[in-house]
Amino acid sequence: MTDLSDKVIVVTGATAGLGLVTARELARSGATLVGVGRDPAKGAAAAAQIRQATGNPRVTYLTADLSSQAQVRGLAAELLNRHARLDGLVNNAGAYFERRQESADGLELTFALNHLSYFLLTNLVLGALRAAPAARVVNVSSGAHFGARLNFDDLQNRRGYSGFGVYGQSKLANVLFTYELARRLAGTAVTVNALHPGFVATQFGWNNGGLLRPALRLIQRLVARSPEQGAQTSLYLASAPEVAGVTGQYFVDCRPARSAPASYDEAAARRLWEISEELTGWRGKA
Repeated sequence: MTDLSDKVIVVTGATAGLGLVTARELARSGATLVGVGRDPAKGAAAAAQIRQATGNPRVTYLTADLSSQAQVRGLAAELLNRHARLDGLVNNAGAYFERRQESADGLELTFALNHLSYFLLTNLVLGALRAAPAARVVNVSSGAHFGARLNFDDLQNRRGYSGFGVYGQSKLANVLFTYELARRLAGTAVTVNALHPGFVATQFGWNNGGLLRPALRLIQRLVARSPEQGAQTSLYLASAPEVAGVTGQYFVDCRPARSAPASYDEAAARRLWEISEELTGWRGKA
C-alpha cells in the first residue's frame, strides 16, 4: 500500500466483509476515508473500529440505503458538501435476493442496488472525481457475470425470476457500465476498472431465509477465501501506482483478465446506459 494521506476515498457497503476490510486498509494507508452503510449503528461501530485499528482519525461514515435513488442523491449531496474533490470511489455495496423484491422506487431490488446505485452515485459525484488530479472508480463485480445475458425486454425480471441468474445479470451490468464509463471518460484523469474478488467468506447472501443461509455458511467455511484476501484487488485498483492511468479493464487477483464475451458488446453497454438514465432520471455528460 502506498501513502494515501492526501487522498479522499469513498467505499460503499463498508460496514462488513470486503467493504469493511477495504475501508480499513485504505485508512491504514492514511486516506481520508468515507464509508457508506445503511445501518447508522453499524456505521458508527465500523468507524470507531477503523480509527482504533489504524490510528487514523480521518474516518467518517455516512448512512444511505443505496437501493433508494432518493438516498443515493442525498448521499451524493452530502459527499459534495463535505469534499470539493474525491480521489477514489469504490462501488462495493451489493446483495443477492433469492426471491424477487422491489425497491422503494418500484424497481427489481437486485438491479436497483447492484447496478443502478453504481451508475447513479458515480455520475452524481463525477464532478468531484474530475476535480482530483487522478481519481479512480473501482467497481466490484463478480465472476458470476460469466454466462449472464441482459434481457432488455425484461430487465426488471418480472418473468421467471431466478436469484442467481438475476445476480449474475447485475454483475454483468457492472462490467458493461465500467467499460462504457471508461470510454466516455477517455482523455480525462479519471480511471474506471472492475474486478472479481473471488468467493469470499462474508455474510453475503445471509439476508435470505430457508436453507440458503446455512448452505452458504457451510460452503464459505469449506472453500472461501478470507475478506482480507478478497479485498486485495479492490485495494490494488484503488491505490497501486502501477495501475495509475489504467482504465476500462477487468481484474482478477490483481491482474487484468478477460471478462465474459457479453461484456464487450458496446451496443448493449450503450443501451444499458440509456435505460439507466431513464430509470434514474439522471441526465448529464460523463
